[in-house]
Amino acid sequence: MFIDSHCHLDRINLKNFDNNFSLLIDTIRNNSVDRMLCVAINLDHYPQMLALVESYEYIDVSVGVHPSDVIKTPVDAATLIELAQNPRVVAIGETGLDYYYGEEHKTEQQAAFREHIRAANQLNKPLIIHTRDAREDTISIMTEENADQCGGVMHCFTESWEMAKQALDLGFYISFSGILTFKTADELRQVARQVPDDRFLIETDSPYLAPVPHRGKQNHPGWVQHVAECLAGVRNTSLEIIAKQSTQNYRRLFQR
Repeated sequence: MFIDSHCHLDRINLKNFDNNFSLLIDTIRNNSVDRMLCVAINLDHYPQMLALVESYEYIDVSVGVHPSDVIKTPVDAATLIELAQNPRVVAIGETGLDYYYGEEHKTEQQAAFREHIRAANQLNKPLIIHTRDAREDTISIMTEENADQCGGVMHCFTESWEMAKQALDLGFYISFSGILTFKTADELRQVARQVPDDRFLIETDSPYLAPVPHRGKQNHPGWVQHVAECLAGVRNTSLEIIAKQSTQNYRRLFQR
């Protein structure tokens, strides 16, 4: 059985599932997925996301604002702390820095990132961190704000081993998505080979980044096994061991 440590169930187009969310969940469960974490990216849609997964006890949730959304949805630690009182919330995020499209809103992203870390430290809940083209600033802010106190995960990791090592030294886990299966991801597979057994997670980031052999299609958590299969090959071990280790790591990090 597998755990998808990062998905956006509320973003999946249900057209291929007869417009039936329950059918989507059945499909996922029939692909040996035991649990999943539905991750928030803004606060406007947060109530609808909670309502969507409310009746499924094996779906955990987070609360946070994606760095690309902080202009539309300003955030502060007090609001995050209040929303995180819901017992379904296991983490704060996703948060972080994304300079891929430029640094126009760099200041706002950094301020929001700090607010998330402060909330996570007060709540003693792990962070879910998104980082793209912002290696130095991400690690600097994590260090300055004492993110090692709450820990968390570098989700959908695509950066260097140097950055992975810095995050690991701060007590963070490294999560691999369908990108690991892409032909162009040789450097990432080198990173995946080196992460300790007790510090990696697997995810889909669905509906985005469908793994090979489904690349280009809408992703869903039922395909997290393809990430696990690739990781097993990279780490020269069995699929069963990857499933067991990633499950243990998820339960340890998110206290589930």
